[in-house]
Amino acid sequence: MRRTALARSLALFAVLALPAPVVHAAPAAAGDISPQIVNGGYVDSAPWAAALYINGQVWCSGTIIAPRWVLTARHCTDGGGSMSVRVGDVYHANGQRANVNRRHHNPRGDMSLLYLSRGITTTYARLASSDPPIGSTNQIYGWGTTNNVDPTSPLSDWLKYANVRVTSTSAADYFGGWAIRSTGVTGTTGWGDSGGPQMYNGRQVGVCSTGTNTEQSYASIARNREWIRSVSGV
Repeated sequence: MRRTALARSLALFAVLALPAPVVHAAPAAAGDISPQIVNGGYVDSAPWAAALYINGQVWCSGTIIAPRWVLTARHCTDGGGSMSVRVGDVYHANGQRANVNRRHHNPRGDMSLLYLSRGITTTYARLASSDPPIGSTNQIYGWGTTNNVDPTSPLSDWLKYANVRVTSTSAADYFGGWAIRSTGVTGTTGWGDSGGPQMYNGRQVGVCSTGTNTEQSYASIARNREWIRSVSGV
């Protein structure tokens, strides 16, 4: 993943030597951060999947957790530009569309909650109340690029997934919050996967924050469960 000016300017993250966030190389007006699944496979059905658009361009991944609430990475939503989502179809352009009315940034980690202009009826992601066991095999999902070497390569039109193995539940996300670290088994994150989910036993355990060519860190749902509930009621 690319190193951004933001990453270089934050002394805390320099000390922690965190990898850069996994974000798509979008126009300057959309901001300067995003992670696609490299290798892995394509998803047949994911009604909870959300694609985040900034200024009409796919920028990051996410999940819908209630009719008007989408969960994604904070570093995806810190910049300006008009924001919308498409939800519920593995070919993101066919998803149900809604504008984003409000952005709620987690002050303690790399998560944002987006309040939509209208409710969307679908099957919502179920959130975990605990981190996955170390050594467990989890699934990651996203619309990022399939090429980790070239950040200008296009994002995938189709949702992808890969299996990963959890190596730590005490890692740090891009903003220093608690994160789940894993290594790729059948694939890893790429540019544009930021904000996408990590799943274990059918529940979302993490939100994609940072990544390298071999491992990734996902902001912990369990460690931020109280904040999610306080903002969204979920």
